[in-house]
Amino acid sequence: MGIVAGLDSSSAYTQIVVCDADTGAVLRQGYAPHPVDPKAADADPQAWLLSLGDAATGGLLEGVQAIGVAAQQHGLVALDQQGTPVRDALVGNDRRAQAAAADLIESLGGREAWAQAVGSVPQAGHPVAKLRWLARTEPQAAQRIAAVLQPHDWLVWQLLGRPARMTTDRGSASATGYWSAGSGMYRSDLVELALGHPCALPDVLGPADAAGTTPEGLLISAGTGETMAAALGLGMRPGDAVISLGASGSAMAVHHEALADPSGLITSYADATGLHLPVVHTLNAVRVLRGTAEMLGLDDLDALSDLAMKSTPGASGLVLLPYLEGERTPRLPHTAGTLSGLRRESMKPEHLARAAVEGMLCSLADALDVMRGRGVEVERVFLLGASAGLPAVQAAAPGIFGVRVVVPQPADYAALGAARQAAWALGVAQGTHSLAAPPLWPEPVVQVLEPGDEPAVGQAVRQQYTATRDQLHPNAFGH
Repeated sequence: MGIVAGLDSSSAYTQIVVCDADTGAVLRQGYAPHPVDPKAADADPQAWLLSLGDAATGGLLEGVQAIGVAAQQHGLVALDQQGTPVRDALVGNDRRAQAAAADLIESLGGREAWAQAVGSVPQAGHPVAKLRWLARTEPQAAQRIAAVLQPHDWLVWQLLGRPARMTTDRGSASATGYWSAGSGMYRSDLVELALGHPCALPDVLGPADAAGTTPEGLLISAGTGETMAAALGLGMRPGDAVISLGASGSAMAVHHEALADPSGLITSYADATGLHLPVVHTLNAVRVLRGTAEMLGLDDLDALSDLAMKSTPGASGLVLLPYLEGERTPRLPHTAGTLSGLRRESMKPEHLARAAVEGMLCSLADALDVMRGRGVEVERVFLLGASAGLPAVQAAAPGIFGVRVVVPQPADYAALGAARQAAWALGVAQGTHSLAAPPLWPEPVVQVLEPGDEPAVGQAVRQQYTATRDQLHPNAFGH
């Protein structure tokens, strides 16, 4: 069918993969860092374009017929009447809008009202909270806002030569806090609630739609957010979940419907195929391992893993509740971590190392269970992040999660997902592929970890953890 490209514009870099549209085989790759501080709360959107240009040098895109764009979620590009940014973009990891988010929750009548309205409760990262923050702290800039885009929307618009029509997709739209994955509709009243006046929002395209064609004849697909693109790149389907191990953690699954969660623990995203991606976040994941390694005087996480492997499942009765930064799931914002089960025989470094690994994984299993409790099937878990390769994590994860765990080989799955979407849009435009589902590309190469012959061992670890959690934080999950 041809050659397609996918680009992932993250908070720090642009990664481009050029693939065979039929087989998904990667033909060429390009990479360039953004010429801005990735930790800064503001970014000039032009920096993303400069990075894209740098990543595509050397004829990388020669012969390419379609491009898909994935980009960091929750960023906000606010434009004036002429389509010029009123200020630098607010990026996804900006925490300044925490008070604005709390303000919005109260303005609409509480968490449940938001969950019912758009499937998520405002957090500092959401564009809806950023709009409220701008209205309160930079009112002159806020008054000039005529349209709002997310980074992926803005990049697609630029690639197409800034046409009159601005577009987005279901995935990115579901991360705004003012579009409902359940109804498939914007809540423009919530934009007005946040900003103080109405403004233009991009049209929401279907998964296989094209955003347009460049003057050179290059088809640009709908694009999507990084999370949704990574799910598409991994080939996730119903029954699959992803556990992502960063400093904080998340559990995400593919589901057939949007989940409006009154507790606000579940964020109801849409995916890039027409299905849904419920996500549950935890505040503590790899930071638990790093903190424990420092406490034990270890140089790195490999040393912590080696030490943990000298212990046994259950860590000789030692349980670490890993709520070091407070916790979001369960909602315990002001609590601290707890080490329980101290006996003379358990007071050994290897048991603490094992308890840290098990505590982190049990906390993420709690996040999975929030979704399971709403009818989400979990038959296979993709384990992502550098720490997914640690032997202690791999030894404990299948038993604690109770299902097959797969660890994909490292790759930029967001860029691959964007390329797969481009192949889909190209096939539909050429009449060679159906709207029903994306093209079948080979699944990623994975390491498979089975729960083993003794799933009861993992269940016992979970039970020990749960008993400790419920004793110290009764009703943490409302039961």
